[in-house]
Amino acid sequence: MTEWVHPHGTAVDGDWEVSLGAHDSAVTVEGWQYTGLKVATVAPGGSVTLPAVAEERIVVPLAGAFEATVDGQAYPLRGRESVFAGPSDVLYTGTGTAVTIGSVGGGRVAVALAPAKDAYPTRLVRAEETPVELRGAGTCSRQVHNFGTPAALEADRFIVCEVITPAGNWSSWPPHKHDEEKEGETALEEIYYFETRLALDSPAPRDADAGSDPLGYARVYASDDRPIDVATEVRTGDVVLVPYGWHGPAMAAPGYDLYYLNVMAGPGRVREWLISDDPHHGWIRSVWEHEDVDARLPFTG
Repeated sequence: MTEWVHPHGTAVDGDWEVSLGAHDSAVTVEGWQYTGLKVATVAPGGSVTLPAVAEERIVVPLAGAFEATVDGQAYPLRGRESVFAGPSDVLYTGTGTAVTIGSVGGGRVAVALAPAKDAYPTRLVRAEETPVELRGAGTCSRQVHNFGTPAALEADRFIVCEVITPAGNWSSWPPHKHDEEKEGETALEEIYYFETRLALDSPAPRDADAGSDPLGYARVYASDDRPIDVATEVRTGDVVLVPYGWHGPAMAAPGYDLYYLNVMAGPGRVREWLISDDPHHGWIRSVWEHEDVDARLPFTG
């Protein structure tokens, strides 16, 4: 483990399996200040609570249905069977509000967060309201759920989305960066929270004891004189932090589908995802004009 890679079970805090970047984080990363993530598995009838602090949050059901309560009002989140079953209802809670997240039948929930000052109203984003984007083409095809992007959600600081990459495909490609405030680029920290599964069409045995080990790979490398060099296997529950530098690809190994939840925020004036491609690899975008989107997409329930 490095300060940028947090395998499942290494950032536990009480009920939270992952607690990174929040005001009460289980793991402190020097210099990390704009984004955070909480993940919990909640038993049937159980709940987790976050206090009222200067953080804006989005509650994202990963598996199962939930009910989130903010300022005495309950918001049902219909959830989904898994992160590979299309979008879920999500709830933006604004800043300075406590939230209690109760499980209906048991499940797993993520809370993306960012320190914030300006208040925006609580908003329930239904699954059918979520903009679904099929990005790239060919082996670079992936599915993006843009429920927390500037075009879809009013918020103060963060940009949140989730990406599904079919088995054998590459996402976060070409490698890109957003670590400077300059023309055409914004400075944004980024969190990748991963989940993996055996692809539905895989001939591998479904018995976990038979040796199936769903995994993917993630890469981050230096864009300037600040050192960073991450090339790591990722599995369900793992987190990779991107403080700066080129990042990509996030690779779904053959036979295994890959999911990640992205949380981005930074110090700039505008809440906008503006990136620069690695000039060695940006040419790949021109190829997509002549390729079809992977026929396995979109993944739905």
